[in-house]
Amino acid sequence: MTGISGAAAVRAADAMLQTFGGTQVTLLFPAAGLPAGGLSELGLVDPGVEQGLIAPVIVRELTTKEVGPRRRIELLAGQSALAEQVSQRNVASADVLFETALGLVYDGEVFHIQGFIVERLEGMAYLYRVAAMS
Repeated sequence: MTGISGAAAVRAADAMLQTFGGTQVTLLFPAAGLPAGGLSELGLVDPGVEQGLIAPVIVRELTTKEVGPRRRIELLAGQSALAEQVSQRNVASADVLFETALGLVYDGEVFHIQGFIVERLEGMAYLYRVAAMS
């Protein structure tokens, strides 16, 4: 008797995210280069950020009264939604993508990534759960 394979889990997660998702978030990364000149050598120039769109995703609000004015969210993203950014950023995996991100933008608000959990089946990552707070 065989169970579900890792590739099937990826397809199932993608189908779930397409059906229930439709939302998008933007990951923020440090800009690659600084402008030439003395000000950049002194650290007086903001290098800026690069943006990477992730879609489709599901975003759940986790805000409670105890948190106060801050918003907490949980982001669910599939391996396929992250594949383009992994390729563009030339990183080994989506794990590295989230580790190097400065934060994410959702609903016009910047969130700090608190952590993430990778759901795997047969060694294949198929779903990422990302916790973030504004």
